[in-house]
Amino acid sequence: MRPLIGITLGDPAGIGPEITVKALASHSLYERCRPLVIGDASVLKAAAAIVGRPDIQIHVIEKPSEGTYVPGCIDVIDLNVVDQEKLQIGKVSAMAGEAAFQYVKKVIELAMAGEVDGTVTNALNKEAINLAGRHYSGHTEIYAEFTGTDKYTMMLAHKNLRVVHVSTHVSLREACDRVKKDRILEVIRIADKACRDMGILNPSIGVAGLNPHCGENGLFGREEIEEIIPAVETAKAEGIHADGPIPADTVFSKARGGWYDMVVTMYHDQGHIPLKVVGFVYNQEAQKWDAVEGVNITLGLPIIRTSVDHGTAFDQAGSGKANELSLLNAIEYAINFASGKQQ
Repeated sequence: MRPLIGITLGDPAGIGPEITVKALASHSLYERCRPLVIGDASVLKAAAAIVGRPDIQIHVIEKPSEGTYVPGCIDVIDLNVVDQEKLQIGKVSAMAGEAAFQYVKKVIELAMAGEVDGTVTNALNKEAINLAGRHYSGHTEIYAEFTGTDKYTMMLAHKNLRVVHVSTHVSLREACDRVKKDRILEVIRIADKACRDMGILNPSIGVAGLNPHCGENGLFGREEIEEIIPAVETAKAEGIHADGPIPADTVFSKARGGWYDMVVTMYHDQGHIPLKVVGFVYNQEAQKWDAVEGVNITLGLPIIRTSVDHGTAFDQAGSGKANELSLLNAIEYAINFASGKQQ
């Protein structure tokens, strides 16, 4: 049976609703899965008008089993959080933040209850959810709390380039303090398992260094000597094909060239920058984005969670021009993980 994938609208003032309509307008997607939107029906209807698809039917249901899951009809569990008359597209607000939080909480509940096979999230705005009194630094932390998970990491993927992180949403100063053997080893193990879950039978894991030139034997820092190398050696002893530390200025080129199936990075931007350099392509002559690609996957959870690898794009919201490719890629990843889980 086609996996049932729960998709949140993200911040209703951002581009999430628009790209959701665009993505679910694809008839071929329905051959691969049963997409279910978690959000506000009123927001979805407004988005359909913005992108020029008022012909698409918005089918409100109360539980996943009531969905039709046929092309031309978007099934939605309507949480009715947003007052459409008060919603300001492209603006940060507590109302939109609360809505985005409620969408995520609901899709997690559905997945934990086994009512959906995987979850996909559109972007939320961290300022907005905090204005709503929901004090999280992002989706990952929400998922961790509501699934009771304490060992997890973020994975970003664009084609054959995949990265995971030792730390994410903390200051750079704190990120350096978090480069510890036990956490690095934990992330290497999660990365190895994720590769195997994706069908890579003998994965190779590249481990980035923290300091320039991996510290030059302690000249530029001792984290490689005291924390990273011991973690890599322990992983090798467990039978994991881990290699490193490797200077961060070369490890990503090697991964794109097929040397590594996954790169373990030491902090947020070390992993995010290379992914977005290759995945986000701006056409200066045409003054538009030719591609906004990449998928964000939370590893270590008891449920499947993938996401777009971009923000709410308030500057584009309401224009109908936002690119849905990243969302389609996130849905495809969720389908693949869910299909493997069902086998």
